[in-house]
Amino acid sequence: MTTTPQPLLQVKNLVKRFPIKGGILGREVEAVHAVSDVSFDLMAGETLGVVGESGCGKSTTGRCILRLIEPTSGEVWFEGKDVTRASKQELRALARDMQIIFQDPYASLNPRMTVGAIVGEALTIHKLTKSRAEYDARIVELLETVGLNADHMRRYPHEFSGGQRQRIGIARALAVNPKLVVCDEAVSALDVSIQAQVINLLEDLQGKLGLTYIFIAHDLSVVEHISDRVAVMYLGRIVEIASAKQLYTQPLHPYTEALLSAVPIPDPQVKRKRVPLQGDVPSPIRPPSGCHFHTRCPIAQFPLCSTEKPELLEKREGHRVACHLRG
Repeated sequence: MTTTPQPLLQVKNLVKRFPIKGGILGREVEAVHAVSDVSFDLMAGETLGVVGESGCGKSTTGRCILRLIEPTSGEVWFEGKDVTRASKQELRALARDMQIIFQDPYASLNPRMTVGAIVGEALTIHKLTKSRAEYDARIVELLETVGLNADHMRRYPHEFSGGQRQRIGIARALAVNPKLVVCDEAVSALDVSIQAQVINLLEDLQGKLGLTYIFIAHDLSVVEHISDRVAVMYLGRIVEIASAKQLYTQPLHPYTEALLSAVPIPDPQVKRKRVPLQGDVPSPIRPPSGCHFHTRCPIAQFPLCSTEKPELLEKREGHRVACHLRG
């Protein structure tokens, strides 16, 4: 009898609201609905790409999973442990298994610390080395793992290019031998050629170290090659989630179709039909009723789409979509 493997990470009905306070008493007058009822599972060794326009809640979702931001409600389970109810001591232990690579390699590294001190900080916090020689050897090993030299450990972040700084950020994340790494727009601040190098590095590290990734990006072409599955977010909700191959070849949600139609194709002989979207992204302070996308959707039907929230349902095997009209 074979047992079904359990997901490494389970996210259930995750919600994050940022209160907006006003008036003399500073009471909550409104709220930014950053993440609304997000649920997904992630298996060990898998890469889940999370894509969508700026402000759709991708980064907030990633940071809520790690408890860098406190979720308003919902559950996050990592290896059977409830992250959302973990104490500070338990969170510190979980931090060894769950790490993040930040978007901006210029802002995420302390300019007053040497590269060795930046990469080795987690080794000191978690007491992972027993001597100075072991500490230095581990830093050299981490730097060489990400394609940097041993003598770089004595230099400062301002002496490096953007791509090299992001490699330092990756080495810092790997220092504690994590199982899950959240890549929060990890390549969006880099030149296209450097993006490819960093993505190839992340794929190599995944193969060597058995890492699991949540790869957050706003560019669908970046996510395609590194992801096993892709989740598309719009205004705080996941509107479609499927294997990368299914999503890129047979998208179901009109929003996914529009995003894919804007991805440039390198072959000038291949023409792709553009799917223009009406208007701008609505404010997350007052998101539209029903389906959040109905105000811009080319196939919306009224009053169905404007009054009833579509559930994220499996319409094909392994392919879930939140749309009343597709499936």
